[in-house]
Amino acid sequence: MANKQVAVIGLGRFGISTTRTLYNLGYDVLAIDNTEEKVQTVLGQCTYAVTADCTSEIALKDLGIQDYEVVIITIQSDVAPSVMISVLMKTLGVKNVIARARDDLHANTLRRVGVDRVIQPEEEMGTRLAHSLYNASVEEYIGITNNYGVSRFRVPARFSGKTLEEVGFTSASDSYGIAALALCKGRKVTLNPSLSEKVKEGYLVVVAAHDSDLESLEKVT
Repeated sequence: MANKQVAVIGLGRFGISTTRTLYNLGYDVLAIDNTEEKVQTVLGQCTYAVTADCTSEIALKDLGIQDYEVVIITIQSDVAPSVMISVLMKTLGVKNVIARARDDLHANTLRRVGVDRVIQPEEEMGTRLAHSLYNASVEEYIGITNNYGVSRFRVPARFSGKTLEEVGFTSASDSYGIAALALCKGRKVTLNPSLSEKVKEGYLVVVAAHDSDLESLEKVT
């Protein structure tokens, strides 16, 4: 089976990181920027690296961008090119367009022109930081709704030898408390673990809960 084809437009730090990670995961990655020096930085770390003006429909057609399954537009500093490129992608028939937004206005504009997924990394990182600021055991918060999310909880030394229930977790099927969705012991992952499962320092527990319940972990850690 052929590898999935992904194009990344814009090779700032975010674009370079995205390009490298996708390539290491086995995707065929076309990396594009209008600056030759930036293109040089990803040579050997993607399938193709090209210098091109992506606001030109002719240039995009010459690159065969319409044949790519996913196009990721990482430009955010200049709103106009970001929006223009997004419009061109949908005009050329790209099925899945992902674009990075600078702020809410930029994000709303991208959605209106048909972008399939808009990401705001800085805002997402700010949310994660806020949830882990006073509790180092809570990692990688992902908001599901405005007041409900999923996090990783790293078991501290004081809980070593206790069961998940003794620590204060509930079953994944429960609609209250801090539900333990998975238990990670190194490379071994147990989904929907039994509450009688004992934990050790350094184990990771993937949990889901209301934000107020996640904050209560601070009191016990």
